[in-house]
Amino acid sequence: MSNIFLLLAIGIFTGLTTGLTGASGVMVVVPLVTMILKFSIHEAIGTSLMVDIIAPLAISLTYYKHGNIDIKSGIWIAIGSIVGAQLGTLLASYVPSVGLSGAFGIFMILMAIVIWRKGLHNESIAKAMQKVFKFETKRQRIITALILGVIVGIMTGIIGAGGGGMILLILIFVLNFPLHVAIGTSALIMSITACSGAIGYGLRGNIRLADGLVLGFGAALSGMVSAKFANKVNDKVLSKIVAVIFVILAIIMTIVKYI
Repeated sequence: MSNIFLLLAIGIFTGLTTGLTGASGVMVVVPLVTMILKFSIHEAIGTSLMVDIIAPLAISLTYYKHGNIDIKSGIWIAIGSIVGAQLGTLLASYVPSVGLSGAFGIFMILMAIVIWRKGLHNESIAKAMQKVFKFETKRQRIITALILGVIVGIMTGIIGAGGGGMILLILIFVLNFPLHVAIGTSALIMSITACSGAIGYGLRGNIRLADGLVLGFGAALSGMVSAKFANKVNDKVLSKIVAVIFVILAIIMTIVKYI
């Protein structure tokens, strides 16, 4: 196992960041473990998917205790994401480490730009989804949820991002979930999606199991604590800080991979 104290520190930092922002743990775990612990990019993404199993599962259990999970109605997204995650991991296995690292860096920078301009809670995307997704039948909702789930899963498989924010929007604006139920269910589906992606990476030998457990433990503990303070933080200030952090991590990670 890599240095357990470094792993625990990275996990705690990941949980603090994701608890405040709602972003997938991959945005923090992948750059830090590649730079500090010298994981390969495939190992970093695979191991980060373990974090996206453990931390969201801990959060979803809290929501379950309050009756705010409806996996039966959200099952179509979960099914689509499981299939998509397997496709994504298959595609990622054919991408060279340098290419995947560069793609991940670009993804982080694009995310940083969106967060800087639109904030962490992107209402404009939500409004756009309301205009696009207008359904006349239940079958249309199910098919749309299934297709969107596959897309989220593919993204998870390739870059490790659990897609929690997108899943949340699908639950609210496609399946008409109330907010609290949507948050709890989205955390559970993200955990399921990450599990599918992690299996794909694990079968290809790209997960450090013991390291992932330590990272996930730290992230779960700190994530539950920081989430309680999320609503007390000024969104505009937090958005700028997170955007800058993502850009810095992306640049450093890319430089380290190319030198």
